[in-house]
Amino acid sequence: MTTEPRLRNVRDLPHALEAFEALGAALNGAVPAIFLDYDGTLTPIVDRPENAILSAEGRAVVGALARRVPVAVVSGRDRPDVEALVGIDSLTFAGSHGFDIRTPEAGVLSLEGIGDYTALMNDVERVLNEGLGPIAGALVERKRFSAAAHYRLVSDADYPAFRAALDRLLETVPGIKEKTGKKVFEFQPAIDWDKGKAVEHLLSTLKLDDAGHRPMFFGDDVTDEDAFGALQGLGGVGVLAAPASDGDAGRVSAADFRVDNPDQVLELLRRLTP
Repeated sequence: MTTEPRLRNVRDLPHALEAFEALGAALNGAVPAIFLDYDGTLTPIVDRPENAILSAEGRAVVGALARRVPVAVVSGRDRPDVEALVGIDSLTFAGSHGFDIRTPEAGVLSLEGIGDYTALMNDVERVLNEGLGPIAGALVERKRFSAAAHYRLVSDADYPAFRAALDRLLETVPGIKEKTGKKVFEFQPAIDWDKGKAVEHLLSTLKLDDAGHRPMFFGDDVTDEDAFGALQGLGGVGVLAAPASDGDAGRVSAADFRVDNPDQVLELLRRLTP
């Protein structure tokens, strides 16, 4: 039986920079194996996905860390897209929420149970474009293993029509599931795979699932909770990039620590670099 993750209000999560000694104690002398989300974690959230550019400083921080400890990027973006944005060839990349993984040593991994979903995603993209095309500000982002519907630029008045178009998609196209993110809904093949399972797979594949390593996941969004929950069962450490004020709206998380924003993520990564 799967154990439900322990959730706490975001306001109750200790700030990782202020509680750095406690974070170090959680690592318990092990080498951290670092897993990083991209949007909202390494870069600020922006109106359009193509404008989320990793700063030169951010690239330098991640590159320096990767020369000392294992580092992987686990993103909802297509893998080639996030690889190009990060621009560090020595990293492991998991795109499409873990559906598409490449390591520097083994290349693109073959994942059991994950097939070719091109036709399915073509149908999803077509129905989304038909339904959302007339709605100002709606953006459809096609990826290899999913399609995302962004509504950050959709007016409150148009949101009911936006949501109705997504409901029609779910009624029209079988075999998909909906994931919720920050001002975005993502549609994926309805199989049992997520960022948490991708992290577990990478720990095994990269031989990091031993007592000498401690997995750490950094993320900011609802889709990152799968990874935070998985790390609870693995003795890992989750760091949420979100302000304490998010807890005022009742937001809860399976993370162990938090920082306020991507700038503080980079500062924490600096402090974790041996």
